[in-house]
Amino acid sequence: MGIEQELQTRSESKCELCGAENGLAVYDVPPTSDGTIDQAILICQTCQTQIDDPAKVDANHWRCLNDSMWTPVPAVQVVAWRMLDRLRGEGWPQDLLDMLYLEDEVMSWAKAGAESGAADQNDDEIRHLDSNGALLLAGDTVTLIKDLNVKGANFTAKRGTAVRNISLVHDNAEQIEGRVSGQHIVILTQFVKKST
Repeated sequence: MGIEQELQTRSESKCELCGAENGLAVYDVPPTSDGTIDQAILICQTCQTQIDDPAKVDANHWRCLNDSMWTPVPAVQVVAWRMLDRLRGEGWPQDLLDMLYLEDEVMSWAKAGAESGAADQNDDEIRHLDSNGALLLAGDTVTLIKDLNVKGANFTAKRGTAVRNISLVHDNAEQIEGRVSGQHIVILTQFVKKST
């Protein structure tokens, strides 16, 4: 029996992180994997994309870890811990991290992969921060903290307006994009605060 079939059996043909049933693939948990079932998990394309590319992370997707972090499978625990650690600025992941207990060797494995990943990200990662210094992620909702004249659209976006499902400008930490009054606009991060 191949590793993918073993993982299908172990996971009941579901993503071991979010429970999705489509687009499943074997994920070897870094930093080292010996190709055995003990060091691999079965995950969906959505989880894989967000693990590999921090810029595409949707924090709300990872609320699924509230359930999957309790698995007895160490490889799943490792990935759950790493994603919660990456998202700790959101608030709720810190609460889950505080509850999550890992055996010493599992915690060492989790931290080994997280540190190497974090070092790579911090060198060139652009972080979008709101007016209070809170980390903004794609899909967040923000509130305008001042009236903004929208150039070219001839209207003013009023203070207190909620902008839902924002997207990040990947090459500029001071800009986000969102829809206000049906118009897709670019907004400076200094004029928004993250909604909780």
